[in-house]
Amino acid sequence: MTAAILLGTLLVLFLLNTPVALAIALSSLFAFLVKGDFSLLTVIQRLYAGVDSFPLMAVPLFMCAGEIMEAGGISRKIVNLANALVGWLPGGLAAVAIVSSMFFAGISGSSAADTAAVGTIMLPAMIKGGYERSFASAVQAAGGSLGVIIPPSIPMIIFGFLTGASIGKLFAAGVLPGLLIGLSLMGVSTFLCRRRHYGSTESFSCPRLWHATWDAKWALGAPVLILGGILGGIFTATESAAVATIYALLVGFFIHRQLQLRTLPRLFIRAAITSSVVLFIIATASVFSWVMAIEQIPTMIASQLLAVSENPTVLLLLINFMLLVAGTFVETTAALILLVPVLLPVLPKLPIDVVQLGAIVVVNLAIGMLTPPLGICLFVACSISGSRLEDTVRSILPFLAVLLVDLMVITFWDPMTRWLPSLFYGG
Repeated sequence: MTAAILLGTLLVLFLLNTPVALAIALSSLFAFLVKGDFSLLTVIQRLYAGVDSFPLMAVPLFMCAGEIMEAGGISRKIVNLANALVGWLPGGLAAVAIVSSMFFAGISGSSAADTAAVGTIMLPAMIKGGYERSFASAVQAAGGSLGVIIPPSIPMIIFGFLTGASIGKLFAAGVLPGLLIGLSLMGVSTFLCRRRHYGSTESFSCPRLWHATWDAKWALGAPVLILGGILGGIFTATESAAVATIYALLVGFFIHRQLQLRTLPRLFIRAAITSSVVLFIIATASVFSWVMAIEQIPTMIASQLLAVSENPTVLLLLINFMLLVAGTFVETTAALILLVPVLLPVLPKLPIDVVQLGAIVVVNLAIGMLTPPLGICLFVACSISGSRLEDTVRSILPFLAVLLVDLMVITFWDPMTRWLPSLFYGG
């Protein structure tokens, strides 16, 4: 009875367009009141316990590092490097947007931040270069989705927090899928640009590439520092986020000299607001997850999945379908906290480990960032370019098609997600 009330209330609140965190909190509170077995003080305790975690400290720190790096001129240097690297391709600006997003993904950990940081530079350039606004927005949104796949990744940190999986292994598991998706998106964008007769920005030049690489060395140092430190066992993901923040401040103030003391409060406030939204969802969802655990809802749903089929291939396809639908309608953090407890009981029946499951979950939810009604990357790109959402949705369909193919490769070819973790961590 309580399970039906909990899930039914949540669904009704979602349909009423209630903010995600508020919908989760109210449905949990209503289930508490109906059940009547617990003190409301328990809700407060669970809210606090939900975010009282050392690994979760990485979330505000990576948000802060991303804001500082964007303001410190790193975005522009990354775009210049990407232009020297792939600007000679047909529709070079589209390829530059995707490669820039790949580089910036190694810094931000957030798809919205990735789309905004690169999009503010590339979308005006593409529109000025004759690209249709809707196509330019689709390219940038697709590239921005890499922000949560290529490490560092905030959803992977949350997945590790929920499952106890090594965040370092999760980060390592995201590298090859991120490269696969980035190259695939670049391939489809180049094909479409050739058909649309969008030209290259300039011819390839080794001296220019070397100069752009040297100019961007401090920007490239950030992902090297973050990933190298984690994979090398020098520091944890949370410690790497703190190091990245300090690194961003030093580069912004003393090397690029584009940061000013008076701008820091604004950057800190923006990072705090973004982080607080994520952490508040985690706090409320921890209460929701606790009620689900008491009512054994994850076990019930898992048994229903296994009742459909115990064939591992069928189960993986069902899980992907469920995640794709959830990513379309539910915010990423909430989707993780609501669905991961459901998936864990099924894991022993699957030919994958928890690290590969993390990569599959994050890629599915990244695809959801490109689909209405909650496609955050679409909304950010459209707000910058001024494109209509419905036009951009039509333009993004070819990118979604190639992303689904990539998802199948990541799901069913385990070296894609297991090779690097085994190389650095063994096993």
